[in-house]
Amino acid sequence: MIPFVDMKIIILTVFIGLTFHSMAQIKGVVFRQDSTKNTPIENAKIKCSKSKAGVFSNKEGRFELVLPKELPDTLIVSAMGFLSDSIVVTKNDRFVSLTIFLIPVSTKSEVVYELRKKSHQISKMKTLHVEDIGAGELRKAACCNLSESFETNASVDVNITDAVSGAKKIQLMGVDGVYTQIQMENIPYLRGLESSFGLQSIPGTWIESIQITKGTGNVVNGYESMAGLVNLEIKKPSEMERFYFNAYQNRFGRSELNMNSGVQINKKWSVGILGHASSMFGNIDQNGDGFRDIPMGDNLALMNRWSFQGKKMEAQFGFNAYQDRKTGGQTTFFRATPIGYGVIMNASHADVYAKTGFFSKKPMRSFGIVYHFKYHTLNGAFGIRDFYGEEKRAYVNAIYDDIIGTSDHKIKLGASFLGLQIHQRAELLNQKRTEFVPGVFVEYTYTGSRISAVLGARYDQHLTYGGQFSPRLHAKYALTQRTDLRITGGKGWRVPNYLIDNVSLLANSKTWIAPSELKPEISWNIGSSIVKDLDLFKRPSSISIDIYRTWFQHQLVVDRDAQFSAIVFKNIEQASFSNSFQVEWSMNPLKSLEIRFAYKHLDVKALYDGVMRPQVMIPKNRGFINIAYRTRNKRWEIDATCTVFGASRLPLDVLDSGIEEHDSKSQAYPMLNAQITHIYKKWNFYLGGENLTNFKQVNPIIEPENPFGTNFDANRVWGPIMGWNVYLGVRYSMKQKK
Repeated sequence: MIPFVDMKIIILTVFIGLTFHSMAQIKGVVFRQDSTKNTPIENAKIKCSKSKAGVFSNKEGRFELVLPKELPDTLIVSAMGFLSDSIVVTKNDRFVSLTIFLIPVSTKSEVVYELRKKSHQISKMKTLHVEDIGAGELRKAACCNLSESFETNASVDVNITDAVSGAKKIQLMGVDGVYTQIQMENIPYLRGLESSFGLQSIPGTWIESIQITKGTGNVVNGYESMAGLVNLEIKKPSEMERFYFNAYQNRFGRSELNMNSGVQINKKWSVGILGHASSMFGNIDQNGDGFRDIPMGDNLALMNRWSFQGKKMEAQFGFNAYQDRKTGGQTTFFRATPIGYGVIMNASHADVYAKTGFFSKKPMRSFGIVYHFKYHTLNGAFGIRDFYGEEKRAYVNAIYDDIIGTSDHKIKLGASFLGLQIHQRAELLNQKRTEFVPGVFVEYTYTGSRISAVLGARYDQHLTYGGQFSPRLHAKYALTQRTDLRITGGKGWRVPNYLIDNVSLLANSKTWIAPSELKPEISWNIGSSIVKDLDLFKRPSSISIDIYRTWFQHQLVVDRDAQFSAIVFKNIEQASFSNSFQVEWSMNPLKSLEIRFAYKHLDVKALYDGVMRPQVMIPKNRGFINIAYRTRNKRWEIDATCTVFGASRLPLDVLDSGIEEHDSKSQAYPMLNAQITHIYKKWNFYLGGENLTNFKQVNPIIEPENPFGTNFDANRVWGPIMGWNVYLGVRYSMKQKK
């Protein structure tokens, strides 16, 4: 194994080598020509006439383009619904910034452009290390819910927490998902009671794209981004399908039905409705231990979105509601006939949100307010061990945007407020907490020809636990026009919900020993990444390398080694950390073939009884390959993903006899998923397989024959419980008329 310090030296050497060929780039922003305000144009195409190199503008209208060696050349700027423009660039224009205004088409009834962007890429425009997962990437797998949306991604791991409830959690850079801030269009989401089961509550067919940020995020988004940030972009009413239908069925008895519809009412108003229904009716026990390998149950979800686009104001508002019910445990246990050991989970959720933005006559000056109100309940039981939770949350975030002189200097000022009432109960442990957290923040962004930086700070006054100051810094430097170096550093914190965050640990016979005192968890994160675009055999390719370290100033850890009959929650100071190293290589050997390789190494440790030990259930090594092929006639798409998980440490689980000891490490194992899609006009027919290597963890439950005994444990899950799976489905999509 390569020591972590030596790995830094290797990475630095690679960084220097990648900067050998120095060229140049040009950057700029594309606006809509308007007399009242400057509106950025997304997906504007900027292309060099001679070299044919081209890029697309992002949501802010910004772009970066590699200039060819042979200059002068002509930049052609085009966008759907606008008259094209052209600009001649010479050698003197290297590393300059352009501001381009396009005029809307008024004489032509329709202008059609076909745009094809990469479905997976690291954003070159953003100062932070942001990994974009587009709709095309999400279609590579069944993607029935958010927890299954990362199957073709190497950065995010999704783990099963126990062998009876079906709950899943994400891990980013080896750190538990509760330390990753999940947002829905920059609104905090999946917090509190939703941390254990919420990933399965958001249908994948609702998602337009996912942005993954490693390290601490912007201060504008809050204080809880400790290891990273995952932002979900839901389909927009004005851009989504007029009618979308998706039906899914797999061999284990899982059925899903999704229907979406968006309507552009007039030039200002649009509305969207997204619906989901799913059911798991198979009573599956493949390993014959008497327990269901996956819970039975059903899920119903509905979202309604409204959008208003005016000249001086824009607004979005809507609501989201779902009900999720699961029944697991022994195959003889049903809600109507509760015989044996059963697992019941009932979740009900409702939230409303609103986002308003007001524009000034001065370009790039605006004021926005975000509102979010949520009510969530969660209750159920693991055998005779019950749990209950109720959460009421109110969140407001006000943001003022402006520039200082020119658009190269931006500033954001704002204030936020969080109000929370949360009640958690697990067996005899009972906790009620009320939080009020007002906060203020400031963020300065500098955008130069080669360097950009974001410097932010926020102060939050928790009315129970005191004040916290959170500084953060992000910077990007263009080593060459095709090589970007990024650095990041900052602080994050959160108040733990140790009962609900670890509710799956009720799936055993061990008692819980509560922490002596509940304190905020505080962490620091630093990291660096390099992304280089290159040509391999005259075909585009890219390589990214990143290295991050997260260490906790204070953390509440779960000690599963201390006693055979108890799970102990402990407060530790400066005694836990996570080191993460990842390299990913993407290549297009053929125009219609994309291959991605990745390797990730994790070193995650904490202090247990005076000894620094690896955290349990976190593989040190992970290998990844994804192959995507699309036929020239665009009628067939074939995708395959193979992931190899290395060994991980297991809890030191000694039975009450004091003699028998289980394996201290898990096995390394592969996971192979594949899918083939046929496209016929507005229809997509897909057939796929999961875990095609048919690897299954042997005996995931300890003493399943005695579920109410002292040795029963369903929490030593480190691999797949179910064998190979086959699914099929159909999609129908009808676009809106513009």
